Amino acid sequence: MSTVALKDVTKVWPDGTVAVDRVSLDVQDGEFLVLLGPSGCGKSTVLRMIAGLEDPSAGAILLNGEPVLDLPPRDRQIAMIFQDFALYPHMTVGGNIGFPLKLSGVEPDARSERIGDVASALGIGDVLGRKPGQLSGGQRQRVAMGRAIVRRPGLFLMDEPLSNLDSGLRAELRTEISSLTRELGVTTMYVTHDQAEALTMADRVAIMRKGVLQDIGTPTEVYGRPATLYVAAFLGSPRMNLLEASVYAHLDRYIALNLGEQALYLPWNDIRARALSHYHGERIVVGMRAEALTPVSPDTPGDAVQGVLQGRVRYLEHHGHESLAFLDVGATAISVDELGKGVTEPAGGGGAFRRFGETLQRLTGRTEKPVIVREEPKASILNDPGRHARRPAELAVRLAPYPAIAAGHPLAIGVRLDALHFFDERGDRIDIGWR
Repeated sequence: MSTVALKDVTKVWPDGTVAVDRVSLDVQDGEFLVLLGPSGCGKSTVLRMIAGLEDPSAGAILLNGEPVLDLPPRDRQIAMIFQDFALYPHMTVGGNIGFPLKLSGVEPDARSERIGDVASALGIGDVLGRKPGQLSGGQRQRVAMGRAIVRRPGLFLMDEPLSNLDSGLRAELRTEISSLTRELGVTTMYVTHDQAEALTMADRVAIMRKGVLQDIGTPTEVYGRPATLYVAAFLGSPRMNLLEASVYAHLDRYIALNLGEQALYLPWNDIRARALSHYHGERIVVGMRAEALTPVSPDTPGDAVQGVLQGRVRYLEHHGHESLAFLDVGATAISVDELGKGVTEPAGGGGAFRRFGETLQRLTGRTEKPVIVREEPKASILNDPGRHARRPAELAVRLAPYPAIAAGHPLAIGVRLDALHFFDERGDRIDIGWR
């Protein structure tokens, strides 16, 4: 049995930067929990504090219900797998895998037997005599896993173990890791910035931003009912369409969601209508994923199940198995920047070049925006820069591969009303009992 509990854990670096801000979570025995978030969000720091490589500034960490902050790392029954493999280059594969057993004083015969069993399970039994420099990236990762498994720990901590591998090998190894940890029944905490890894491997996913835990739940829960605007925008490919809407409640009839030039009408018998009626006359954010949108005939009327929006194709992206059309429906876009704050996007200012520059800044980590070191009190994300300065939303819609349409083509889109997501001006989900 191995459980993990974090109680209001905080980590502040000497320069005052808050890396982890009052994080509380529980990991059950045998559970595979993924910590997901962008670089610098504090997820690796959480793992290092559990392992004993960093000391928290505040809070408590419990393993199997017992406080462990006074225990050295070697006494915590934890095995950690790092991003860079951390293998000893002068040792053979067998020597690397068996090194923890040698330190523990395990007899050579018993050590060799356990090394062989682990190597066979990982498919590296034929390379035990080689050095790490003679192995491929996937083989080196298996050796690192073998060194962790051979100790028979109660808890695996994996810090982005697949990020240095190519996409095909990542897909293969994440299946192996998920299957192996479940077969062994070992509690696992896995850190990644890759949402595909998180959603395919995890029993539960914990999403972090700037050291703050944003949401936690099963992959279905966090994807299907995100708790915050940030989580909604972070998960999914293509990203969720986020539109500004004005709410008008017509009691006992419907809720009108004005999206600029058009509107969607949520029937009053929808359980969410009561919650939305409290925002009468106010602006909110409406989210809709590409899978909730379907091309329909231009004269299709809206009803209680499906609304209809008329748009014009701005541009197309072809992905082989499908095409994505980006439509202008006369609505205003809401984006979530790299700091996680929702903003109404301005028009102009460089167009495609500006968007390319913003993407490059996110990839390189270079930005002119100030570094925020603590979660700010949530303010309105709908500050109006003036309607003349607004950028039309580009609504992402999935189509068949290479459709017979082009930029400028009109397109009517059916919107599944039950698949809409609603967020208030602070970026919190609007719902009654949101999960």
